[in-house]
Amino acid sequence: RDDPSYSTKYSRPTTMETENMPPKVNSIEETYQKLDQREHVLKRPDSYVGSVNSWSTNMWVFEEERDEEGAVVSGSHQLAQKPISYVPALFKIFDEILVNAADNKTRDPEGMTWIKVSIDQDAGVICVANNGKGIPIRMHAKEKIYVPELIFGNLLTSDNYNDDKKKTTGGRNGFGAKLCNIFSTKFTVETADANVGKKFIQTFSANMTQKTKPKITKYSKEDYTKITFWPDWEKFGMTGLDDNTVALFKKRVYDMAGCTDDSVAVYLNGKKLPVKSFQTYVKLCKKSLEAKFGARRNVEFISVNDRWEVAVCASDGQFEQVSFVNSIWTSKGGTHVEYISDQVCKSLEKVIATKNKKGTKIKKHAIKQFLCVFVRSIIENPSFDSQTKDALTTLKSKFGSTAVLPPAFLKALASKKVGIVDQVLALATFKSRKIGKEGTKAKNVRGVSKLDDANKAGTAQAHKCTLILTEGDSAKTLAVSGLSIVGRDYYGVFPLKGKPLNVREARYDQIAKNDEIQNIIRIMGLKRNVEYTAENIKTLRYGHLMIMADQDHDGSHIKGLIINLIHWYNPS
Repeated sequence: RDDPSYSTKYSRPTTMETENMPPKVNSIEETYQKLDQREHVLKRPDSYVGSVNSWSTNMWVFEEERDEEGAVVSGSHQLAQKPISYVPALFKIFDEILVNAADNKTRDPEGMTWIKVSIDQDAGVICVANNGKGIPIRMHAKEKIYVPELIFGNLLTSDNYNDDKKKTTGGRNGFGAKLCNIFSTKFTVETADANVGKKFIQTFSANMTQKTKPKITKYSKEDYTKITFWPDWEKFGMTGLDDNTVALFKKRVYDMAGCTDDSVAVYLNGKKLPVKSFQTYVKLCKKSLEAKFGARRNVEFISVNDRWEVAVCASDGQFEQVSFVNSIWTSKGGTHVEYISDQVCKSLEKVIATKNKKGTKIKKHAIKQFLCVFVRSIIENPSFDSQTKDALTTLKSKFGSTAVLPPAFLKALASKKVGIVDQVLALATFKSRKIGKEGTKAKNVRGVSKLDDANKAGTAQAHKCTLILTEGDSAKTLAVSGLSIVGRDYYGVFPLKGKPLNVREARYDQIAKNDEIQNIIRIMGLKRNVEYTAENIKTLRYGHLMIMADQDHDGSHIKGLIINLIHWYNPS
């Protein structure tokens, strides 16, 4: 500030000057831009590979079984559902390479016998190889480059463009492996073509902007193709492979073992996976389902034909699905899952109707929420909701095959050991108010120990009353001492035993037998099917609810569980 030239060297426009400045107008060139295809992929990744930001959600991942001391159990193999954070775009580029390897089995059903995947977490490098028919090491007459370079280093190149030919591969749009190349700092293609006795190696770098000259050598052994890539971590906001991503990648390798037939051995980091069929794969998920649902799950499996395999068990009130189309994991399901679940629901609907003659009709959508469905399918020329291929959109009439579930399988699903029918009937009974007791606007509530009822509860003044739910007996004592000041006419107190039951995840019989939940419903005078308008609030025993809990994590949890109960039982 003592520098006499400061004002001229560093002065900025005053507020008045900036207000009077005309807004900056972009040039025509700045407003309208043309990007090449590669630049567009990097600029708008969501359209091609999904989000490049981290997402937190429940996902199926590989999980090593551990003993009581936390040590990994030797030879343990388990797939589990758990909350993780991952970057969808990174997962997608890995998946594209993996699906390419599986596609080679379709092209070379007799010759391909293995898929080998290595994931080096420390080095941040991933390698996927298969010994199916290699890529032709020949010069493309029109493009004047070798075929491996054409299909791995140039967008919109594919052998899947002839829609008149029925194909059952995962590739379709000509992006696939090139997307992985674009999002990698280094990407190496290695393939062998025994027909011409040559091996081809070429490395791309800097997001597919640079490439080495192809190295072609003589070769006399079996065909193979190997892709090795180093993801561009900066593009994903990461510094390397984290544990969640590795667990998700490993799970996809297990998917491949379950989706390919037993003639293909799948290796992960040098070890052969013990998954020889889709049925074996489903068994790896069973333990996680039982941990989630809190009971033993009987899973019914059927191989309908060479294109369809299905497994079904009971869920606990929320529809679950694990599905695949031509080895692609359809995380959001789609028409193939609807095709199978519709058959199951129609069959169970008839069984349930015979057992629920006096109850209201139970429709398919109510039955579906108690299904957990596994589907492995082969679909001709499949179409998906997007390039990320989360959901199949192919019409049932275009599948190229059918999967009519046989009567014996459907009968097994209706059995007591599977339990779907019992679950649905329990819900119907609960909704018809035969499970548990509804509240009423009675002056007195009998049989509820430790309740200090408000004098005006259940009267014409009940809507002015507040029920105080306290965290334990000691908090009740504090609340009751306060009644000596505010009076007992409009305040009642009921102590909770701790954290209330999470009714949204509990079984209906658990809710019916839970005295605390039933007592809160009775004390409040709640009715399940009443729309509580401002006027109808007056039909309750208490018009207000106060939660008195400690200002800590447990207290916050109790608050959430009470609000959860009210919203679940009667949202209005």
